[in-house]
Amino acid sequence: MNEKKLDPLLAAMGLLFKPHPWHGVSIGDDAPEVVTAFIEVVPTDTVKYEIDKVSGYLTVDRPQQFSNICPALYGLLPQTYCAEQVAALCSERTGRPGIVGDKDPLDICVLAEKTIAHGDLLLRAVPIGGLRMLDGDEADDKIVAVLEGDALYGRYQDIGDCPESLIRRLEHYFLTYKQAPGEPERSTEITDIYDREEAFEVIRRSQSDYDRRFGELHHLLHALLTD
Repeated sequence: MNEKKLDPLLAAMGLLFKPHPWHGVSIGDDAPEVVTAFIEVVPTDTVKYEIDKVSGYLTVDRPQQFSNICPALYGLLPQTYCAEQVAALCSERTGRPGIVGDKDPLDICVLAEKTIAHGDLLLRAVPIGGLRMLDGDEADDKIVAVLEGDALYGRYQDIGDCPESLIRRLEHYFLTYKQAPGEPERSTEITDIYDREEAFEVIRRSQSDYDRRFGELHHLLHALLTD
């Protein structure tokens, strides 16, 4: 069975089974300029949700221990993975050796004017920049994007268009959201804020890291369907 025949079959399977948000959903043909994002957390959530990487279901990671609220829609980019290539770029830009990828999908926060009441959904977003974050020695980039077609934020073309107060809120959230009462402070930092072109490069590298780590999934599925 060739690729042209395989694609409709995969689409038909999607009518019967819920695709895994990380592996079964495409980042989109227009990536990295426009991407599909899976949203896990919205600004009204007082609980940190996260997908279970095995089942794909949204699970409770933890109740937020402090009053910090995520200032944007927050989730992941499907079929991305932060490993060698993402880590190498972070190491190059920061001049720090020994950085590794966090072995998670690439994180994304999406600015939107309208209230979206819950996560566990897909949307199209336009990356405009990112926060280069380190969690210990792990690269933990946060892509910043705007909801495609958004009446307010949709006109932003680069992270430099954002008010400084909004960037500071994002920084504060990501530097504190993993803290828990009574536990030692985590060694996290944001080394720099980067522009749209750099965000595109981080996304491309995360896609390459994904293909290297999980590319065999597509070949295995192809073999199962054509056996």
